[in-house]
Amino acid sequence: MRSKPKMTANHYTDVHGLPCIKKLVSSVEETPETISTTVTGTIPQWINGSFLRNGPGKFEIGDHTFNHWFDGMALLHQFKIIDGRVTYKSRFLSSDCYQTNIEHNRIMVSEFGTIAMPDPCKNFFQRFLSRFELPKPTDNASVSFVTYKGDYYVSTETNFMHKVDPETLETTKKVDWSKFIAVNGATAHPHSEPDGTTYNMGNSYTAKGAFYNIICVPPTKTAPEDTLEGATVVCSIPSADKTKPSYYHSFAMSKNYVMFIEQPIKMNLLKIVTGKLTRKGISDGIYWDPKCDTIFHLIQKKTGEVSSVKYHTKAMSTFHQINAYEENGFLIVDMCASEDGQAINNYKVQNLRKSGEALDEVYNTLCRVFPRRFVLPLNVDNETPCDSNLNTQCDTTATAIKLSNNKVYCTHEDLHGQELHRYGGLEFPQINYAKYNTRPYRYFYGCGFRHLVGDTLIKMDLQGKHMKVWEEPGFYPSEPIFVAAPNAIEEDDGVVMSVVITPYKDKSTFLLILDAKTFEELGRAEVPVNIPYGFHGAFNATA
Repeated sequence: MRSKPKMTANHYTDVHGLPCIKKLVSSVEETPETISTTVTGTIPQWINGSFLRNGPGKFEIGDHTFNHWFDGMALLHQFKIIDGRVTYKSRFLSSDCYQTNIEHNRIMVSEFGTIAMPDPCKNFFQRFLSRFELPKPTDNASVSFVTYKGDYYVSTETNFMHKVDPETLETTKKVDWSKFIAVNGATAHPHSEPDGTTYNMGNSYTAKGAFYNIICVPPTKTAPEDTLEGATVVCSIPSADKTKPSYYHSFAMSKNYVMFIEQPIKMNLLKIVTGKLTRKGISDGIYWDPKCDTIFHLIQKKTGEVSSVKYHTKAMSTFHQINAYEENGFLIVDMCASEDGQAINNYKVQNLRKSGEALDEVYNTLCRVFPRRFVLPLNVDNETPCDSNLNTQCDTTATAIKLSNNKVYCTHEDLHGQELHRYGGLEFPQINYAKYNTRPYRYFYGCGFRHLVGDTLIKMDLQGKHMKVWEEPGFYPSEPIFVAAPNAIEEDDGVVMSVVITPYKDKSTFLLILDAKTFEELGRAEVPVNIPYGFHGAFNATA
């Protein structure tokens, strides 16, 4: 009998000789007491506040190692900037799972890609029965810093967040979304209105199937101890497949709409809820189905009405959107996207710690991510003609063709030139959010990915699709955050901040400050401790 040919992974690049970055995903100690940094160059005097960062900082508990990059215990960082000087501190998030893991010196709470170790204190029958219990959601909020009602929280994608004091980094309160509204979690990427009203998304799982929920949190407190009081579900969208909803990391928002992107990264709920029984992590229940279209759902923010028109495009994966705004009857949505959605399962700790040909293989089987623009016509009705491009915007190559009364098929425009291919695409996009979110804009910033993590900083100019790059060999910058200068007039009047890490030198991490306009370095503050590569951050201005 002939054996089946072995399936091989797609190869998207042919890169060789990538340097090992194991140190970027190595455990470190916290630094809870403020320490000084060594400043070279000049940190502008007008910057007053704290650059807050979040990400995994502990990858082993006792003799056991977490499987996935997302699983490491959350470590919170603060770079405090006053009068051109910078200090640093860090604290592990005092989550229940962190405390329990440390107390027992083993992994007690299951994470995205790691199943908790069986309790050796239980007898065989007790351990066997425990496999039939539903996995408890983790409160290891290691993804981002977010704000609700003026307070800072750290967040992941489960139903738990933690309120954090941005001055001390101390954990002050654990908050459960499900105590306020019927959701089983929320994204770590909410969107805020100028008045502080905040929108987010969360799933709910019911007897009728899975639903995607748009959430609204009011801008102010009614009592000092308030957290998510007053949160409401604006609308619920049923998943096309009741037991296999799409995974999503974020969503887009314009002035009048929330846009949910239903992508072909699917969650097999049966596999996930039986994970303890099968000894499989949540990540094992997530898979890519390229046979499915990606569908854009539009929701009116004020009314919660879901548009009957669904905008389809070919299968693609998107984790982070750049911006969205309305113009002349169109919704322009910019996002970082790729042709393949399997990357989430490739970011295992053992992959990030590989070297030589094995490391090259991991990188070459990851699809590159590039910035794209979709232009969705908002006024589609029975009278709208079929089979012709509805995009009358003369400055875009994106198309939108009505296939039926409730279906429009879209193609994208690349928001980059050929030069970006040399830098491995772009992720972790950021804009001048306070002034230009939901509005026409010109610039965005991100990391170039010639490795498994960002290795350059990039400024993209949408006028002409030009780009500026900051790079130094062997250095790996994190997500760039834009901070506007006082009395700024132009969109890029300000600085870009990033934490830069090297795996080849000991204790040589630094906070980098770039002039956002020229993308030239203004100064850096070197920290005499090691810091792992993290995810997202925010700037908390104090003056």
